[in-house]
Amino acid sequence: MRLVVVSAGLSVPSSTRLLADRLAAATAGRTSAGADVEVEVVELRDLAVEIAHNFTNGFPGRKLAAALAAVTAADGLIVVTPVFSASYSGLFKSFFDVIDPDALAGKPVLIGATGGSARHSLVLEHALRPLFSYLRAVIVPTAVYAASEDWGAEGLPERIERAAGELATLMTGLSTPSGPAKTEKAEKAEKDEFTVVPFADQLAALAAR
Repeated sequence: MRLVVVSAGLSVPSSTRLLADRLAAATAGRTSAGADVEVEVVELRDLAVEIAHNFTNGFPGRKLAAALAAVTAADGLIVVTPVFSASYSGLFKSFFDVIDPDALAGKPVLIGATGGSARHSLVLEHALRPLFSYLRAVIVPTAVYAASEDWGAEGLPERIERAAGELATLMTGLSTPSGPAKTEKAEKAEKDEFTVVPFADQLAALAAR
């Protein structure tokens, strides 16, 4: 399985990257595949110029194209951003603005953030979770926020392990072989179930009753 980590940290070393690495290690350790999990880290600070150019010319550079391909092909995704002005960083948002809108549909995603104060912890719920819901990703229930005072304190390791376990479960479940192929009759019934009936036709049917 392929686990891709997107870190939007800007400094070196970065608390954002530290949290991302801990989440990745915990997730890899919780999957049934164990050592067979391939972890790839995408550092957005290295892609800042190419992301900006993509907005102006519509084409990703070589490094950005490779990062977008890795995210698209991942079996699971960990995304971590520092908090800027009570939300995700502009670089973080810009990366997910240039990715194909359908690339994350159905993909398990663990969201995380770092900040200087615990007051920013709700950024996970009012900013990150809506963003990835819009992209139709499958977001794990437990999100992980790490304030400066959380490092070395009780609670953070437990949240990391809980979130990692949830992501590993989703990755393993979505990577299992599919069941028997659907019959032609079942496929037709499924298509009929989701056939879109124009609103005017629905009103006409109601009027005829």
